[in-house]
Amino acid sequence: MPPKIYVTGIGVVSAIGLNVAENFNSLIKLNHGIGKPEYLDTVHSDTLPCGEIKMTNLELARLAGIKIGTDFSRTALLGLIAAREAIENAGLMNSGKNNMGIVSATTVGGMDRTELLYRNITPENRNFIISHVCGDSTEKIADSLGISGFVSTISTACSSSINSIMSGAGMIKNNLLDRVIVGGTDALAKFTVNGFNSLMILDKNHNRPFDRNRNGLNLGEGAAYLVLESEDAVKGREDKILCELTGYSNANDAFHQTASSENGEGAYLAMSKALEKSGLTIEDIDYINVHGTGTLNNDLTEAIAISRLFGNNIPPFSSTKPYTGHTLGAVGATESVFSILALQNSVVFPNLNFKEPMEEKPLTPVTELMRNVEIRNVLSNSFGFGGNDSSIIFSAV
Repeated sequence: MPPKIYVTGIGVVSAIGLNVAENFNSLIKLNHGIGKPEYLDTVHSDTLPCGEIKMTNLELARLAGIKIGTDFSRTALLGLIAAREAIENAGLMNSGKNNMGIVSATTVGGMDRTELLYRNITPENRNFIISHVCGDSTEKIADSLGISGFVSTISTACSSSINSIMSGAGMIKNNLLDRVIVGGTDALAKFTVNGFNSLMILDKNHNRPFDRNRNGLNLGEGAAYLVLESEDAVKGREDKILCELTGYSNANDAFHQTASSENGEGAYLAMSKALEKSGLTIEDIDYINVHGTGTLNNDLTEAIAISRLFGNNIPPFSSTKPYTGHTLGAVGATESVFSILALQNSVVFPNLNFKEPMEEKPLTPVTELMRNVEIRNVLSNSFGFGGNDSSIIFSAV
């Protein structure tokens, strides 16, 4: 039997809350965070809604406990807030860091600050040049939390933070670490908005995953982290166990730079291999937190892959991106936290804004909050550009 890996702590900050409790409260009350950006300086602020966290960098720095004037990008600040909550949730803030590592994911890195230098470099902002690289936010989070056992960064587009979870799990399974902080963080940036807008996949209204009239995604920002621990590391602290990480897989169909393959091959492989690794069957999956971006291509190909794997036994599924927007490098970890909350609280969060099934593959997601649902195993998907697709399974203990 391979060693078990447990989740003992979670932390999240998003457009619907600054911590786990606030996020869960918004999810069950159907309160979304999509709207006009107030702090992102973009010419598209009136036409492209997004999931922005309504705090200035100064306010986030205070929340993160960072001195004002340091070279922390917004991405690093969000990551530190969520990672600290995860460690505190696991009861490890003041101990247990001797053999602890961190694997953090991001796509934007510190671009929210460094893109401002393009027009004007001043003595006040030039310190942010070093924060541009993706690894800078990881190093700042690790230094702030006193983590030095292992520090690594992953950037694989939208599957980044599920891949960080997989990487951390591998470190534990190979006896390289006892505990790993895994997750991801990304801030909104003009580069991201302009880039996705050039691909013509941003919705000018609230996104509608799996709906016949879906017209694109809403970008978002945020961070989420999980604490993974080995069986030995959690002994004596069994009350901290939230769930078990039972299955995970990454696949790459390399079909196109941005589009999913027409038959959903990468998505199918990721889900089926995660299921195989967990030792579970399709009948054991009680809820799927789908990738569900709201784009024409993604939702159709994900629906095809789900139908191919589950046949006529498709479990309840929903996308939570209409709550937070698509948070890119943070999305896999954010939706992993949401999946764990569903597992813990026996609920299934609804797929907001859904009205009509897709004509090509008419699957209907959950549209109303489901309570008192028996949930033992949750599958969560994150599918990225370049066909880099990942799926993960969390199970009750």
